[in-house]
Amino acid sequence: MKIPKAGTLIKKTSLDYGNEAPASPRGHCLKNQNGIALVVTLLAVAIITAMVVEFSYAVYTGTNNLYNWRDSQRLSVMAKSGINVSVRFLSDWLSGKTFSYPGSMDFPVENPFEDFSGTIIVRIEDENSKFNINSIVPENQNVAEDDDQSPYNMFKRLLSALSLDKKIADRVADWIDRDSESRLTGSETGAKNLPLSSVDELLSVNGISRKDYDTLSPYITVYGNRDAPEININGAAEPVLMSLSKDMTEEDARRIIQYRESSPFEDKSDLAGVSGFRGSKGQSLMNKITVMGKDFSIKSVAASGGVKRIIETVFDRSTGMIEYWQEY
Repeated sequence: MKIPKAGTLIKKTSLDYGNEAPASPRGHCLKNQNGIALVVTLLAVAIITAMVVEFSYAVYTGTNNLYNWRDSQRLSVMAKSGINVSVRFLSDWLSGKTFSYPGSMDFPVENPFEDFSGTIIVRIEDENSKFNINSIVPENQNVAEDDDQSPYNMFKRLLSALSLDKKIADRVADWIDRDSESRLTGSETGAKNLPLSSVDELLSVNGISRKDYDTLSPYITVYGNRDAPEININGAAEPVLMSLSKDMTEEDARRIIQYRESSPFEDKSDLAGVSGFRGSKGQSLMNKITVMGKDFSIKSVAASGGVKRIIETVFDRSTGMIEYWQEY
């Protein structure tokens, strides 16, 4: 074996690297570029996929919202038709009559039109069959707490019949009356000092709970004559009838209801036909009762495919005017 002389340039061959060729800088660059291109492509595909999914979801939700809006508008028209039909019905039904009976009516209708698959439910209630809560404080502000026949004491009897705290009467009176003197601690807090515009305003009265409201609301109204309230005995519920007089018992109220079910009261004097009301007991109620409703609340609910539209209104039969309207 020859030993190269000092200063001799030694040239390596492929054999000197174990049969591996020396790495090429250009080859490494190409591999790096190919890897980056792959990563960029994958990122682009992921971004495009996300955009497509987001766009598809936006189109889906937008279409659903559009359909819901369309269905809601259509149901609104259906609910309005229920109101219009009910107003015409009341006008025609009570035309020429001296009495109205019963106190409430329900009219459920399925698939009322060929191109509408759903239901329309209409409920009509005689508001004058309920106790006018605004009457406890008349225009002259004389609450007449010492008079057993005053609306204030009638309201207390209604509360008692419903097993509610009689102090609610004082809280409502402070809400309505124009002075700032509290009947109870805190009862003038936030008081409106004006009559209630709607029954649900009771929820704003200090000291009245949601439970109190839910128990009381079916039996009260804000419609009717505030200074000379009259309750339609053709539709009044048992607790409302019991509020008419301190002498009115639960049994008396039931006899009135049983009587009208077989023969509605066509005149106030017909009350004398009910057992126990002939004579002074019946006569003492003549200025508190009526047999004809004037204000009727109408609730029309149109529903289809899980979407619902509700309209509530109050119709004054005597004037033919709408006194209240709410749609939701």
